[in-house]
Amino acid sequence: MNPINLVEVNEFVNININDFHRRKIRALEQLKLEKLLHKNPYLFKAKNISTAADLISGLLEAFLSSSEEKLFGDFLEGLAVFIAGKTCGGHKSTAPGIDLEFTNNGVYYVVSVKSGPNWGNSSQQKKLEDDLKTAVARLKQSRHAQNIQPVLGICYGKTRTSYLRGYMKIVGQNFWYLISENRDLYLDIIEPIGYRAREHNQVFEQELSRVKNNFTWLFIERFCDETGRIDWPRLVHFNSGNFDLDQFVT
Repeated sequence: MNPINLVEVNEFVNININDFHRRKIRALEQLKLEKLLHKNPYLFKAKNISTAADLISGLLEAFLSSSEEKLFGDFLEGLAVFIAGKTCGGHKSTAPGIDLEFTNNGVYYVVSVKSGPNWGNSSQQKKLEDDLKTAVARLKQSRHAQNIQPVLGICYGKTRTSYLRGYMKIVGQNFWYLISENRDLYLDIIEPIGYRAREHNQVFEQELSRVKNNFTWLFIERFCDETGRIDWPRLVHFNSGNFDLDQFVT
């Protein structure tokens, strides 16, 4: 395996972290109030939220949490593929559910990359297991009839390496070592990831404030009564009103 050039890693991160921040802002720009209001209204009522501004802030926080996790997961997946490409000729996989393929020390690795340890429900985990099995079977029928190792690679966390469901689970420092043979890589990448973070976050906060104000105004118009209180029945009806069961049950 070739030694990793940290200057190249820094350059890749600096360029692609900018794209991560741009995609965050684009997701906000394209967001509609109607989509935001698909979140669970009963949960927010149970939290005793009584103002439109607090409700919109809570809904946006929930939306951004899931959106950022997906966007940053894409960034980390791209970084892993880039590093493996430099160290051992790894490449982005075309197999469904697989992100990376590379060879090292006579082992052909097929890797599904996840950003963190808390990913997926049981059906998604079963699908990953099936995708890895299918990828291994395909490779055994090709010229790669060598030792093939399926891997679930997780970019952060302290879980120990283990075998489960027919594949290796490799987490945190161990994952970054797997694709670089550099024990400190998991530390080396943290500084460039923060490249111009304050500047990016200032731009993002400006857009977030604009969206909060706009959505709060729209929400008050559509879902508050004449006294200014949230009309919860109207909101719940918008979110969940769909009665047609009388056409199917007599």
